[in-house]
Amino acid sequence: MIAKMEADFNGLKEIGKICGGAIRDELVQRTKPGMTTKELDEMAGEMFEKAGAQSAPKGEYDFPGYTCISINEEVAHGIPGKRTIKEGGDLVNIDVSGSKNGYFADTGISFVVGNGEAILQKICDVVKEAFDAGLKKAKPGAKKSALGKAVHNVAKQHGLTVIKNLTGHGVGRSIHEAPDHILNYYSRWDDEILKDGMVIAFEPFISTLEEEVFQSPDDGWTFLTDESFVLNTNIRLFLQRKARLLRHCNSSVESNVSTPNTHTPPPLINFIRN
Repeated sequence: MIAKMEADFNGLKEIGKICGGAIRDELVQRTKPGMTTKELDEMAGEMFEKAGAQSAPKGEYDFPGYTCISINEEVAHGIPGKRTIKEGGDLVNIDVSGSKNGYFADTGISFVVGNGEAILQKICDVVKEAFDAGLKKAKPGAKKSALGKAVHNVAKQHGLTVIKNLTGHGVGRSIHEAPDHILNYYSRWDDEILKDGMVIAFEPFISTLEEEVFQSPDDGWTFLTDESFVLNTNIRLFLQRKARLLRHCNSSVESNVSTPNTHTPPPLINFIRN
């Protein structure tokens, strides 16, 4: 989407605040050991209804949940269900995307419940650094590939790597739109240019080992790795972090869950601007 009118900015800000502050951050605060991911998802459903918004995965793709909740080896698109959240190092990703009045937001956050392994804190720190490095490249007239190059360079500097078959994307009037495939690594074949006002979901995925995920043959939704830790700042918000920051709409506090192994959620709405 190319945001031009004040109505666009206001519509994007509204759904961004709902998905980010009202739902995503609240779910993080409510996450406790012993809960099931289904319990969390049902809370999200109530929050969507209260805000007068709709779940994007459920409404657009008939996903079996209001949100995607992934734990440990589940990298993305985890289906809420009977899986219990454990204290002592579970890496949880809550992905919230929704729509209201024709505008879409796509956001998420990864965090650790309890005291996790040191590597989890490391990748939390590295993914934040990688996002910031990529964000600096998001300017009108810049190549889209510059973002991925910056992300991959930061990961390599810390002895980590990136997931290459999960990418960012455009967002705004639909949950997935142009530009497609905002990679987390550099490709000389990707010569697309970022435009003024473009709204993107920039999603660095940092991994300790694996560079690809595979789709679960059991449920057809969940993306998995074999053994490595993967984390993304979900910059997917529609923003969760999206391109060049135009204005902040994140009214929430830090999303901490009884441990230092968490990170502050990124700004909810960013547009590529001069």
